[in-house]
Amino acid sequence: MSFYDAGSDALSFVTPTLVAVLPVVHLMLGLLLTVWTLCFLVRIVLTWYPQVDLRVGLWPLVAIPTEPLLASTRRLIAPIGGVDVTPVIWLGLISLVRELLVGQQGLLSQLLIRSSMVG
Repeated sequence: MSFYDAGSDALSFVTPTLVAVLPVVHLMLGLLLTVWTLCFLVRIVLTWYPQVDLRVGLWPLVAIPTEPLLASTRRLIAPIGGVDVTPVIWLGLISLVRELLVGQQGLLSQLLIRSSMVG
């Protein structure tokens, strides 16, 4: 009877193709989640200025990637004290996902580190 040895078999599921594209996926996912985080930060600030029209100027660059998520979440979570808290919720969720995937101890970061040690 043998036990699973995580040290010797940790990257057995990672194919050479995955190892080759892992740095690009890590970088692109990190950039995407960072831009999304910044968009939600801007949306949080914009909740203080309800008169801003998100359809003019450069505001659509912030509204287009965030509004579908915010609209669906607004149906579930009503404003608290007249303040829309949905951007704060999404900022927290996206920050969590970013940390779990591409953060210093994230899944993709650890795969990238281990694949560079093996290769």
